[in-house]
Order: sequence, then structure tokens, then C-alpha cells
Amino acid sequence: MLTVLFFLSSGLFLGWSLGANDAANIFGTAVSTKMIKFRTAAIICSIFVIIGAVVSGAGASHTLGKLGEVNELAGAFIVALAAALTVLWMTKAGLPVSTSQAIVGAIIGWNFFSGTATSISSLSKIVGTWVFSPILSALFAFLLFHLIKKLIESSNIHLLRLDSYTRIGLLIVGAFGSYSLGANNIGNVMGVFINASPFQDISVAGIFTFTSVQQLFLLGGIAIGIGVISYSKKVMQTVGSGIFKLSPVTALVVVLASSLTLFLFASQSLHDFLTSNHLPAFPLVPVSSSQAVVGSVMGISIAKGGRNLNFKKLGQISLGWVVTPIASAILTYIALFFMQNVFLQNVYH
Repeated sequence: MLTVLFFLSSGLFLGWSLGANDAANIFGTAVSTKMIKFRTAAIICSIFVIIGAVVSGAGASHTLGKLGEVNELAGAFIVALAAALTVLWMTKAGLPVSTSQAIVGAIIGWNFFSGTATSISSLSKIVGTWVFSPILSALFAFLLFHLIKKLIESSNIHLLRLDSYTRIGLLIVGAFGSYSLGANNIGNVMGVFINASPFQDISVAGIFTFTSVQQLFLLGGIAIGIGVISYSKKVMQTVGSGIFKLSPVTALVVVLASSLTLFLFASQSLHDFLTSNHLPAFPLVPVSSSQAVVGSVMGISIAKGGRNLNFKKLGQISLGWVVTPIASAILTYIALFFMQNVFLQNVYH
């Protein structure tokens, strides 16, 4: 059991990192503008991240699993650890990072080391979302901004009441965003452990089955929640006040737009409904909440006439999105070599 926990620790570390950083995309502006207390935001975010991970996390993890079926615990440990270290390293270097891109790069590194063919169809789906998800978020933000602006102008609402409604809206949208984050990004945290899961399905009173995958996702969701509670306060304040200069109302638009994007790429039921009715469906792929938020902010900027759109910052973000998967793949390959030849652990079979 101790060996199993050791190998799962890298996934838990990656989950903690995701919670510490990505919760800021959901509640950053609300906390920094003092619309919501940090403790309230952290509790809501933690609860709904875990619910999203357990209830809806399986959908987005399927495509990630098809990209490379990591089939040994030691190999999964290295893949998750390399992704986590890449995120940490890139953050310290001042480059924007994506957990989704780091884990994809790490899986490709494992594929190269093990001689496993990388699924081009799965890779093209994932890479396609890296381009499409920020564009979709920008479109949502653009439309929502104009809709909410029109509603506010036509209702002649008092500023104090608007402030109260905005506060409630940020709480509701934050809960939805946290659920979507857990549902979509738990695949990044624990997806590589699915094929090597040490758990067994548990039948609860013959009513429902708590699957081995859900058990993994519960652990990962708890790790994300701990990251939110223990280390996200400073990141929330930085994101909310130092990077994105948004008012509470536009912050609500950004979070709602990015959350909708995450949800669309994670909802198995929506995917099944659309395909059963012969309609085009969104691929079930883990997408970057950071990319979705950046897209939303761009949508707000465009809605305001393109003012304050920092092209230099966008260039830095694009550089981070390119470098992250490459660095993660190289680090994974090197670490797998040491794990197999120095520590004599099977990293694939």
C-alpha cells in the first residue's frame, strides 16, 4: 500500500499545483476586489472541484487515455511528476503554463520511451482544442458582455443592488466554474493512472458502484482542493489585481465564459445527447482553464473596442504554450530512463 501511495504522490502533487494555480482563474478577481472572502471562495471551489471530478471527470479523460495508455504505476508516476515539475519550472521562469499541455507532452515522452505509437487522431483533437478553446471563450465573453451590458442598461438598477447581484452571481458562477474545472482537468491529474489503477470497484449497498476510476478522481479532487485552500490566496490576488484589470461585472463574464468552455469539453451527457441526435459534438478533452480565461479576457477587450489588448503579453503566452509540452516530453523521457535503469522499476509493459 505504501508503494502505491508513493507512486500516486506525483499525481497528488500535480493536483495540488493545479488547485494552487488554477483556482485563481475562477475566483481571482472576486477575491482581489473583496467581493468574496478568500475563505468562502476556497471552500466553495474545493467542494465543487471534488464533485465535478468524481461525477463528470471520466469524460475528458478518455481522449487523454487514448493518446498513450500508460500501463505501469512507475511510468504513470514519472509522467505526472515530469508534468508537475515542468509547470513549476515554467512558472518560476515567468512563462505562462498549462497543466493540460504539460501532461500531454509527458505522455508523448512516455510513448517515445516505451515505443508506443502516439494516437494522431487523439493528439489532433487535443491540439485543436488548444487553438479552439480560447477562441470559443472569447466568443462567449463577447456575447455575454453585450447581453449583460444591455440588461443592466435597460433595467436601470441601483448601483448597490447591482453590487449585491454581482456578488451572488460571482458565487454561483464560481461554483459552476469549480465544477467544470474538476470535471475537465481531473483527467490531467489522474488520467495517466487509470490503466494502472491499484483500486477495485466498490459496490455500495447494491445501489451504485464506486468505480476504481472514481476513487482515483476522488483522491485527485481532494488534492486539488487542498491546493486551493493551502496556497491559492496569493495567486488569486496576483491574477485578480496584477494581471487582469477587470471590474466585478466583467470578471463575472470572464468566469462564466471560460467555465462554459470547460464544461462543453467535459460533459459526457451533452456529448451523448448531441451524437445520438446526429449533431456535431465537442470532443471530450481536458482543456486549459488558463487558455480559456485568456480567451475570455480577449473577448472582453474586443467587446470594448480592442483597447488594452497587450500583444506582447499574448506573445509570451503563446511561447509558453509551445515550450511547455516540449519541455515536459524531454523531461519525462530522461526521468523514465533513470527510473528504469537506475531504480530498476518497470515503467511500461
